[in-house]
Amino acid sequence: MGDAVLLGFLLVCLVGGVFAVHKAGADLGVIDHGSIVWDEIVPFWFVLFFCPAGLWWQATAFVLFRLFDIFKPQPAKYFDQKVKNGFGVMADDLVAAAYSLLILALLRHFLA
Repeated sequence: MGDAVLLGFLLVCLVGGVFAVHKAGADLGVIDHGSIVWDEIVPFWFVLFFCPAGLWWQATAFVLFRLFDIFKPQPAKYFDQKVKNGFGVMADDLVAAAYSLLILALLRHFLA
């Protein structure tokens, strides 16, 4: 599978995830219910897509993503607290992914 096809697939998963997460949250009565994990899976796939190859990089990417997902630096905190729909649920994890990729890029720059 080529990179463009994989990136297209990830974008479909992201857009579809906004609607699926919203519907699941509405059905469960909690928009960001703990049993909904698609909002974490798809953004982390994006991190892995752009992550340098190698187990060390992938493990570092996972740790960074989880830390940013837990601590929710702005604007992730805004999406988590104020945007109560499928987009907000997905967006806070996309921010965690973006921060993770930024730190990975800095590490790669300074370690290479």
